[in-house]
Amino acid sequence: MEIYLDAFVNAFNGTLNWTWKSILFEVPWYNNYFYGLIAISFIVWILEIAFPWRKNQSIFRKDFWLDAFYMFFNFFMFAIVISGVYKIIELLFAQVNITTKSLALIDMSEWPAALQLLLFFVLLDFVQWFMHVLLHRYRILWNFHKVHHSVKEMGFAAHLRYHWMENILYKPLKVFGVMLLGGFEPEQAYIVHFIAIAIGHFNHANIKITWGPLKYIFNNPVMHLYHHAYELPEGKHGVNYGISLSVWDYLFKTNYIPEDSGTIEIGFKGDDKFPKGFLGQNTYGFGKDRD
Repeated sequence: MEIYLDAFVNAFNGTLNWTWKSILFEVPWYNNYFYGLIAISFIVWILEIAFPWRKNQSIFRKDFWLDAFYMFFNFFMFAIVISGVYKIIELLFAQVNITTKSLALIDMSEWPAALQLLLFFVLLDFVQWFMHVLLHRYRILWNFHKVHHSVKEMGFAAHLRYHWMENILYKPLKVFGVMLLGGFEPEQAYIVHFIAIAIGHFNHANIKITWGPLKYIFNNPVMHLYHHAYELPEGKHGVNYGISLSVWDYLFKTNYIPEDSGTIEIGFKGDDKFPKGFLGQNTYGFGKDRD
C-alpha cells in the first residue's frame, strides 16, 4: 500500500511543481503550456475581435469568464489533482505485466521525427474522434458531455469547457494510442499538442474559416458550429465529431454543413434548465438519468 501512496504523492507533487515552474518561466518555452495556452488564446481572441463572424456577438460574450476558468481548470488544476490516480493505475497494470510497451503494434522509435509526429497526431486524433462519437451515442456519457454543449454563444474559450469526467474518459484512450505506437511520445510531441490547442480554439472561435480545400482534412469553425447545433438532422445523435481533423467525418459519413451563415441556435433541448454555474455543471451527470 505504501508504494501506491508514494507513487500518488510523487506524481501529484511532480505535476504541481512542473506547473509552478511553468508559471515562473523555469521550463523550456516549447514545453510551457501555461503561457502557450495564454498566447494562443490571446491571438485567437484578437482575431475574433478583428474579424467577427457573428458581428452582433459581444467581445465578452455570454459565459466568457466561465469558459476562461474552465480552460485553466481542465488544463492545469484538474491535471494536477488526477495525476496521482493515473500513476497508481499505471502501477496496477504493471503488476499484471501490462506496460506502455506491451501492446505496441508499431515501433516508431527509429522513424524520422516528422513521420513520428504525423502518425502520433493522426492516431491520437482518431481515438479522440471515436470517444467523441461515444459521448453522443450513449446517454450516460452524453449527460457529462452536455457541459460542453451548454455553450450558447460560441467563442475560442468554449474549446475547453467540458465536464471533468471527460478527462477520465479520454485519457485511457490517449494512453492506449501511445501504447500502440511503441509506448512513447515523440520527442517533439509538444508540437502536436500546441497544434491541437490552436485548432481547437479556432474551431470554437467567432471567426469564419473553412481552410479552402483543406476543409476535408482539418476541422474548422463553420463545420464545428453545426456540431453544436440545437436542431440536428432527424435520427442523428450528433454530426461533425472531428477534433482536429475533419477527415474522419467525411470517411464515416458524419459530416453535415447545410449552410454557413453562423446564425444558427446552438445548445441542446432542455438546456434552459441546465445548471449555469461551474459547480452545478460539474456535478451534473451523476445519479439518476436526468432526461
